[in-house]
Amino acid sequence: MRKLLAFAACGVFALGVAACGDDDDGNGGGGGGGGGGDLSGSIRIDGSSTVGPFAQAAAEEFQGQNPEVRVTVGTSGTGGGFEKFCAGETDISDASRPIEDDEAAICKKNGINYKEVQVANDGISVVTNTGMKVDCLTIEQLKELWNKGSKVKSLSEIDSSLPDTQLSLFGPGTDSGTFDFFTEEINGEEGVSRTDYQPSEDDNVLVQGVEGSDGGLGYFGFSYYEQNQDSLNLVAVDDGSGCVKPSVSSIQGGKYKPLSRPLFMYPSDKAMKKPEVKAFMDYVVQNYDSIAEASQIVSMNQQQAEKATSALGAS
Repeated sequence: MRKLLAFAACGVFALGVAACGDDDDGNGGGGGGGGGGDLSGSIRIDGSSTVGPFAQAAAEEFQGQNPEVRVTVGTSGTGGGFEKFCAGETDISDASRPIEDDEAAICKKNGINYKEVQVANDGISVVTNTGMKVDCLTIEQLKELWNKGSKVKSLSEIDSSLPDTQLSLFGPGTDSGTFDFFTEEINGEEGVSRTDYQPSEDDNVLVQGVEGSDGGLGYFGFSYYEQNQDSLNLVAVDDGSGCVKPSVSSIQGGKYKPLSRPLFMYPSDKAMKKPEVKAFMDYVVQNYDSIAEASQIVSMNQQQAEKATSALGAS
């Protein structure tokens, strides 16, 4: 059984792991890394709420071996994280999409160089309240529901065979990489979306909203569905090749289209000169499987892991 993290209390408010994590000594599936306990200092991480549980799990495991290193994990969203990162306020930026050209330009202007390192995978999950059973939605139906200007108030307006329950929509805010990815893949243009939904950068708030509303429907990272699967209905997505639900195998194998995606950490070159940051990133790429297991995130496959090690320059 996978370990559930108390991430809502820890990561969202960027509390240090020493304050809210356990001191578990697990090395993770890959074994090794971590610095051997002789490190000290601090590591500042912020960004994607989807990557947040992975970062928090990595921080807790790393902290168990290096109690003199304080790691803080914030979740201001991918865009909000890059704002802080490119201003030199953080050491590592979590991202659920690649850095964009305008963000990269700001980093360059401020002398912030970095590495892009994939650490896991995700499949954006479409969910409903358990009282509103929906088995599958096509890409076209999702677009009709979520596109800019949509006035759809019940799924029956899209297809008479779908529930006629009045919808309460929940989704990520505009600083979220999940919002960027979903709108581009479903609506055809990044950032284009109806606005009459309840947004939050905190995926736990979205989960609670869908759970607590009879017509609740929303989307967020797969790990948040995994942690709350007993109280949510998971909807399959049909891209024209048949209905597929997100799962570890369908996400890793690329069958869950078009909502599967890689997840990243961006350490700055300056931060990587700090022994504690270098050791932390080495630990992540060496123990990605156990960290993913602990955080209920979909692990990288072997090919992705080798690429991540190469990108980091880790031995």
